[in-house]
Amino acid sequence: MISESLLIQYGAIRISIKKTEILFNESDKAKNFYQMYSGEIKMHNFNDDGKEFIQGIFTTGDSFGEPPLLINKKYPANATAIIDSEVYALKRDSFIKLLQLNPEVNLQITTALAQRLYFKSIMASEISSQEPEHRIIKLIDYFKETINKTTVDEKYQVDLTRQQIADFTGLRVETVIRAIKSLEKKKLLYINKGKVFR
Repeated sequence: MISESLLIQYGAIRISIKKTEILFNESDKAKNFYQMYSGEIKMHNFNDDGKEFIQGIFTTGDSFGEPPLLINKKYPANATAIIDSEVYALKRDSFIKLLQLNPEVNLQITTALAQRLYFKSIMASEISSQEPEHRIIKLIDYFKETINKTTVDEKYQVDLTRQQIADFTGLRVETVIRAIKSLEKKKLLYINKGKVFR
């Protein structure tokens, strides 16, 4: 999102984190702006029963963790590497200065935050009231159209694991597996060599 040269100009450093390593914990004070250089990082919580709920998965070029940084609060979720990853970290004061002096970047960040808020609103509605199949289709369509920018007519390979789909939708993995098989029978998606397509 923000060019590497601009991040470096404002003092960003690139850090490496190994698979399963935690970048920050829920309730840590937000101190840095983070942008993915490579790899995958998830922001996630655990409920009282220990069930994981994924807030978002971030890949190359994505930024994350901005809301608590902008309002000077603690993180509402953990950030953990799904695979070996590298991220840019930029101190809060430098990030604020970058936004003030670069209005086009400020607009990009605002747009990205609006997309995430839109997704959370959709998923909150789905989780509270919809059947598992409907939740799964809504999640896949969001990733297809918004994250991967795939058109409605194009086939999209779902990059999420069954576990990740469960963690996004508040379902059990077994329920996700059954729902995906049912959706395939209804020809709303198809499976080829274990991969889900829509």
